[in-house]
Amino acid sequence: MSTMEPTTLTEPAKLTSASLSIGRLNVMRAGYLFMGAGLVAVKWPLLPDAHTLPLYESVTVCLLVAMSLLAFLGLRYPTKFLPVLVFEVTWKVLWLTLVALPIAVKGELDQPTSTVAVNCAFVVVIVAVVPWRYVWGEYVRAPGDRWR
Repeated sequence: MSTMEPTTLTEPAKLTSASLSIGRLNVMRAGYLFMGAGLVAVKWPLLPDAHTLPLYESVTVCLLVAMSLLAFLGLRYPTKFLPVLVFEVTWKVLWLTLVALPIAVKGELDQPTSTVAVNCAFVVVIVAVVPWRYVWGEYVRAPGDRWR
């Protein structure tokens, strides 16, 4: 007789980092590399002159350079750094839906906004590599840490 607890058909099995295949982890690593390398190419060259940029542009450059460094850590620890990918998806989807889409609907999409929208649209790559079922089980459905 088995000592394992019976499972119900309606309760999905919890997806753990150990249950993610090497292939799945490598797909996630490709997403981290895509994100990190893209930011290296676009934002790192701006870093030495960040002090000369307008305030919020300099903040954005520094934030995105930091994000690229975290993305590179995700190459080694893909599941531990998943919040970096989720943050990337979240801010880009928010910007596309709350800023770019209303401007585009009004027909007032200028060149700078269009350029940012195209760059943000590459988030589809990150959306594709995130194991969303794992994210749901690990960060949304799972109980949180103790408060005391």
